Amino acid sequence: MSKNIKEDLIFFNELVQELLEEEVDNPVSSIYSAENLTKRFDLSLNFEPAIENDFREKLRDIVLNTPKSSSNLFFNQLFGGRQSKAVLGDLLSVLLNNSMATYKICGPQVGVEKEVLNKISQIIGYDKHSYAGTFPTGGSMSNFMSLVMARDRIDNFSKNHGISKRLIAYTSESSHYSVAKNASFSGIGRNNVRYIPSDEKGRIKVDSLVLQLEEDIKNGLTPFYLNATAGTTVLGAFDAINELSVVCKKHNIWLHVDGAFGGTVIFSNKYKHLVEGVEYSDSFCFNAHKTLGAPLSTSVLLVREKQYLYDSFDNEATYLYQTDNKENNLGKTSFECGRRNNALKFWCLWKAIGTRGIQKIIDHEFYLADLARKYIHNDSRYTLYSFEDSLSVCFNYKDYDPINLCTELYKNSKLMVGYGLFNDVVFIRLVIVNSNNTEEDILNIFKIIEEFTSSNFNLKKLSS
Repeated sequence: MSKNIKEDLIFFNELVQELLEEEVDNPVSSIYSAENLTKRFDLSLNFEPAIENDFREKLRDIVLNTPKSSSNLFFNQLFGGRQSKAVLGDLLSVLLNNSMATYKICGPQVGVEKEVLNKISQIIGYDKHSYAGTFPTGGSMSNFMSLVMARDRIDNFSKNHGISKRLIAYTSESSHYSVAKNASFSGIGRNNVRYIPSDEKGRIKVDSLVLQLEEDIKNGLTPFYLNATAGTTVLGAFDAINELSVVCKKHNIWLHVDGAFGGTVIFSNKYKHLVEGVEYSDSFCFNAHKTLGAPLSTSVLLVREKQYLYDSFDNEATYLYQTDNKENNLGKTSFECGRRNNALKFWCLWKAIGTRGIQKIIDHEFYLADLARKYIHNDSRYTLYSFEDSLSVCFNYKDYDPINLCTELYKNSKLMVGYGLFNDVVFIRLVIVNSNNTEEDILNIFKIIEEFTSSNFNLKKLSS
């Protein structure tokens, strides 16, 4: 540890205090084009060290002009806001700097991670089985690991000799784009992914899935994996897990529930029905950094039968695994070796506010989403494209082009919001995942849009 760490931490606290004030005073940062970054900011790395005061000023300039993802005007991505206890846990993880590969090098942090995984397994009904889990680097990695386990289960020779069967994976046309990438990485092949049509609410059509399965089986192919989604990226839709589990059981298909966006409804008594049947899945994941305000990244993957996690990811390394059993050497069940401690921040949050507090976070976000939909529904100038039980509120205002409107709001530092596409319709996609927001914050979004459009006459309109 540097002898200057205490001085650096003092500066860190000063800079954080300034950032927190800046989030309130200027919730949307000024915009600088990518082409002008090196002109606006001193990003150069030189042979000689920087003078300390100059270093601090340059760093301060960069930090305070970075997009503020925790402000009350950030609705652009599937994450936003922050929970202080989770931030505390992440900062301590940085200082401790443990790898989560073995008990020898992370000690009590193994217990921290296992306690989180144990509690989640109880909540989703995996505790009746020989479950296991891990903290991957994100939802894409969680999905990848589930695909690899499904591959190895159906084709025992695949991990040593390569795939010996024509394996077919299934997912909704509204699912996350990582499914295609993962099919490529795992050797399945992008062309061996079947994209099943979605219904009017963005949920996978079970009948269409069954028809596709029957056709593939008839053609001598081997269905092996279904990626169901709990909270699609655009509409926030929840696939019917119960119905899908029946189909998967009949055809010996691995059922993975990608709950990266919406999976945290497991903590809510009011909304957990959206993932009814999750106990029948083979694997399940969610991202606490998306809806619970934990820092990026806080991703959790649970597997109902731990043997599959070990079969696919356990590998001998005498230079690494030198003490303790495999249950406490967490590198045995993870993709990475030097895996950072992403469990402590979630444990700190959960320990501090309890399951009841996590439930309040989820319920409040759904309440705010309902408030936004109600406002849109009651104002004829707006058109609503999304539905109840979703944290993604999709709409258009008058006949303004949503792509242009979102871009101009961003360029003018008014509002950070993006657009989405479903059934060839483009709309504004308002993602409500910051539980620190209030009713006033949500209603202010519409005020900003209405005032901005009324004073900017060059905005593009949709063609009739």
